[in-house]
Amino acid sequence: MGLLDKQFNNSNVIITSLDNLLNWARLSSLWQMQFGLACCAIEMMATAASHYDFDRFGVIPRATPRQSDVMIVAGTVTLKMASRIKRLYDQMSEPRYVISMGSCSNCGGPYWEHGYHVLKGVDRVIPVDVYVPGCPPRPEALMEGLIKLQEKIRNESRVKKTA
Repeated sequence: MGLLDKQFNNSNVIITSLDNLLNWARLSSLWQMQFGLACCAIEMMATAASHYDFDRFGVIPRATPRQSDVMIVAGTVTLKMASRIKRLYDQMSEPRYVISMGSCSNCGGPYWEHGYHVLKGVDRVIPVDVYVPGCPPRPEALMEGLIKLQEKIRNESRVKKTA
């Protein structure tokens, strides 16, 4: 920080930028929209259960898109569900983030080759921030994906700098 480092002897004073403060608050309270589509949703529910305790990361499950910060798409996305996913994503307030969980939501999984109804990746409908691989991914993988999303949020710059 420079000159301000030696000015305060009190340990209760923190010097930071507005970007760092807002990003810290944002990454410490991510509200997840519950959007489970197939077998990956079982692993997402297991992550929220007491053994893995997703709440300790500040992830609070919400059932409405207007109160959610992050959408976790877990499972096979069909062409019929794609328009609903897009509508729910558009209803989320900014800043909004998406975690794609599982092979089916990442790239269509084993179903897109032989099925006419499966979307080849949810990123064809909405932008994805973090991909969690696996079929189905373990709860530890989803927690790692959340940590990656928190790192991305920590490094964002939301405040417009004027020169």
